[in-house]
Amino acid sequence: MLKIIKTEGNARRGEFVTPHGTVQTPAFMNVATCGAIKGAVSALDLKQIKCQVQLCNTYHLHLRPGDEKVKQMGGLHKFTRWDGPILTDSGGFQVFSLAKLRNIKEEGVYFNSHIDGRKIFMGPEESMRIQSNLGSTIAMAFDECVENPSPYDYTKKSVERTTRWLKRCIAEMNRLNSLEDTINREQMLFGINQGGIYNDLRINHMKEIADLDLPGYSIGGLAVGEPTEKMYEIIEAVEPYAPKDKPRYLMGVGTPVNILEGIARGIDIFDCVMPSRNARHGQLFTWEGVRNINNAKYEVDERPIDEHCDCPVCQNFSRAYIRHLLKSGEMLGMRLAVLHNLYFYNNLTAVIREQLDNGTFTEFYNKYRNILGVRI
Repeated sequence: MLKIIKTEGNARRGEFVTPHGTVQTPAFMNVATCGAIKGAVSALDLKQIKCQVQLCNTYHLHLRPGDEKVKQMGGLHKFTRWDGPILTDSGGFQVFSLAKLRNIKEEGVYFNSHIDGRKIFMGPEESMRIQSNLGSTIAMAFDECVENPSPYDYTKKSVERTTRWLKRCIAEMNRLNSLEDTINREQMLFGINQGGIYNDLRINHMKEIADLDLPGYSIGGLAVGEPTEKMYEIIEAVEPYAPKDKPRYLMGVGTPVNILEGIARGIDIFDCVMPSRNARHGQLFTWEGVRNINNAKYEVDERPIDEHCDCPVCQNFSRAYIRHLLKSGEMLGMRLAVLHNLYFYNNLTAVIREQLDNGTFTEFYNKYRNILGVRI
């Protein structure tokens, strides 16, 4: 259940209570695909950079080291040493984006592992069992993520199948949560809204899944090639039909501006690999816009990445040093860049929560929507 503390326009300030702690929303989840943030960042580092939720990947952990082994190790919390909430995605998106050969049937998806080519089957029940073995706080329903744009008729059939799959996920999770040896018997299931770029399919699907009274709802299948304006339009269309007292999670989004725009449209939770991925290539987010630290002008620049940032990296290291590390291929360069970007995202949502508390979000939104995306 999400306790709404305050609203300003469609933006919501809330508290989402989970078995592993309360998440202050709006919140950004830090993506630890295989149980670690790429760039040599551990669960212990996440504490320092204001992270609230760690996101791990069902598909990747199923392939390596194997979800049964994670269960043997006591679940993801013990395995990674992160003690806060963990969300696992269902594996659906990876099956559709990574598997070269795949065959979608009513029972689920047959595909080949992107690591060694071995044949694998995953359906709603398998996804729930894997996520139960991982022992995450929040499990995501198994869905089909269609490409944008996909033909209307195909998208409609896909949405109908996703709804049937969701009902199977609910039944299987209820069964798993009743077993004695289940790691987290309070595991929560979030449903996923699909419908491609078609507003009517999106709205009908949200109405259908809202009736199932799940602990949370996400909007999936966006930021996969459609124009940004279309993404915002879909959020606006779907928002009135998403339950008011449940968290709303926009999957795989995005830039700081996307997050600001999403919050203004009623979204509570976000995740994206962008801050860590871009950091590893020297693209750093700041309160003045986006800085490419590889530029020659930073060669002897003594200032921190962002003079308005109080992250551990900006407190201690210069632009020149981080540029040098990245240019030299030193792992420390990647680590420092990733720590800064993740802190920036976590701090951005913390500042937005403060603005909502103070009733000044609209002012903040109007100012920063034109700054955060600027290339310095």
